[in-house]
Amino acid sequence: MASKLTLDSLRTDAQRFDLAFDLPILETEPEAIHAAVTAAIANGDQRLDAIARWAQEDAPPRFEDVVLALDDLSFELSLAANRVHLIKETSPQPTLREAATEAIKRFDEWAIGIDYREDVYRAVKRYAETHPDLEGEDRKLFEETVRDYRRIGFDLPAETRAEVESLRKELSRLETDFQTHINEAAAELTYTREELAGAPEDFLNAPGVKTGENAYTLRPNLTWHAVIVMDQVGSTEVRRAFNHTRLKLAKESNSALLDDILRLRGQIASKLGYATWADYRTETRMAQTGEKATAFIEQLANGLEAKFRDEVETLRKLKAEDTSSPDAQLELEDFRYYQNQLKKQRFDIDTEALRRFFPSGATLTGMFQVFERLFGLRIQEVENPEPWAPGVELYAVIDAESGEPLGGLYLDLYPREGKFNHFAQFGLIPGKQRRDGRYQRPIVALICNFPPPGDDRPSLLSHDETLTLFHEFGHALHSILTRARHNRYSGTGVDRDFVEVPSQLLEYWAWDPEITREFARDYQQPDRSIDAAVLKRLKEAEKATSGAHYRRQSAFALIDLRLHSAGTGSPSVSAVERSNQILAEVFLPYPPDSAFAAYFGHLCGYDASYYGYAWSDAIAADLHENLRQAPNGLNDSHRGRELRRHIYEPGGCRDATELIEAFLGRPFSVEPFLREI
Repeated sequence: MASKLTLDSLRTDAQRFDLAFDLPILETEPEAIHAAVTAAIANGDQRLDAIARWAQEDAPPRFEDVVLALDDLSFELSLAANRVHLIKETSPQPTLREAATEAIKRFDEWAIGIDYREDVYRAVKRYAETHPDLEGEDRKLFEETVRDYRRIGFDLPAETRAEVESLRKELSRLETDFQTHINEAAAELTYTREELAGAPEDFLNAPGVKTGENAYTLRPNLTWHAVIVMDQVGSTEVRRAFNHTRLKLAKESNSALLDDILRLRGQIASKLGYATWADYRTETRMAQTGEKATAFIEQLANGLEAKFRDEVETLRKLKAEDTSSPDAQLELEDFRYYQNQLKKQRFDIDTEALRRFFPSGATLTGMFQVFERLFGLRIQEVENPEPWAPGVELYAVIDAESGEPLGGLYLDLYPREGKFNHFAQFGLIPGKQRRDGRYQRPIVALICNFPPPGDDRPSLLSHDETLTLFHEFGHALHSILTRARHNRYSGTGVDRDFVEVPSQLLEYWAWDPEITREFARDYQQPDRSIDAAVLKRLKEAEKATSGAHYRRQSAFALIDLRLHSAGTGSPSVSAVERSNQILAEVFLPYPPDSAFAAYFGHLCGYDASYYGYAWSDAIAADLHENLRQAPNGLNDSHRGRELRRHIYEPGGCRDATELIEAFLGRPFSVEPFLREI
């Protein structure tokens, strides 16, 4: 195993390439968090004052005086905001999380306020009046900066603009509370071994699960607990109670709050001249309108209607046979369980038994090796001087040919109390061409919640969790490989309905038998690799339930879009009730008193954007099919480097359609996606 790099050696290498390679230094006391935000705000005000003076100067402002200066400022502000956000979502210390939450509210309110500084707007407008002759990324930055002022109301009367500013500040506070309530929502349910029949022994013996002689305490807010119960436990009553508890997490704290959030968004959109919040959010994306995004999802859902109904009937028959009840109906709590039974019975796949082939350490190393080869990289662990929690690791991503350090990647893989409870990439330091001539290389973190290791075994991933790891690593590479010069377009700074493409694309490598067998080995018998036939059957099983998968995704996307396509009038039903109606219409009925939407974190930050997962899936499928046609298929390093150059490196410095066509040599086609599902 290669020795760990030191931060000093990385910085020395970075200097050879005129790069900056810095790590964030996280605040460790509540007072320090507040001081960091106070300093960022003070510095921001000074920088904005300097930009605003160009509205009064005799000489006309230049690009770097105004437009680039604003991008520089957004970079500087992100350094503080990203650190504090990471602390809020990952710190083991409740006092730090609380301080970070309050600091984020204060910072966000101030940040919204700076959008409405008229003196800064006048400086931008004065520069625009010079009719600058710009090209490429500079021109895009200028045009979108001007567009942003229109989109926050600068072509409206001052009174209306002030109302929008006030509404946006209130909205920001509520959105922060919504996400905090999700992270804090928790529940415990205790069962006997007999009640949990079907759950794997490793799970029952996992840390924190066995809490008595015959007592096993499960937490519905932990994703890995939910997956085991809903997939493996044979008792319908246990699955029902567990899932019902999970679906009521954050109900009390977030149901009314979500209605307020939607009301505010509708008011803001209306005052800005948009019919709906969905139209406002999609205007700058590939979809362009809420109607077009909704039509895409509805067409997908309708096209899968027959397949979905056939799949549900297949699962219902399994339940009928299992329960000796010919008239048994498939309920929500049955869905995942009988999908898993289908894999076992029809496809001879035991998804839980496959975990032994995906120990997290070996899977991580294998994934690194796959994409090192494809993209021409070297990924090496770095001594982590200041981990924010035990077990957090740090890696450097380096260009294999030149030795150029490209970025840093933190890994925080396992759940703990108070931690963000899903899977995501957190940006910490964006890529950016600095004024001193150096390029700032990016630093990101993957915050995950994989099953933790036990006393006598490593963390073991399911194949689905392996797909999640590859997916999130795709986001990380998108950020780290960036060559965008401006902060706005660094890495994942792309259209929201394109941002999932680089991550969804990498999932295909975890399906390929030739690639997967390189690292998918039995952790107890390392000479035994996963059977290609098993992966083939697993893929067949996935296709056998793809109608259900995409109907579920369509339900989530339609909840998001329809909630954000309402007018400003008072709705006849609450957001939670409307969401439950859509779930029953498109997927399966949820319990009447459940509140899925109150725990649906994507409604804040990904609002009117969830459709982008399926939209991006369609693009990723076309890119994948094109890559498979290369001489060496998914191992073709020449085509892999072109993928890196055309899709991963540009970030948002060109429109997404241009990036796709640059790689494919043509517009993208939806046909590979339709064949895939």
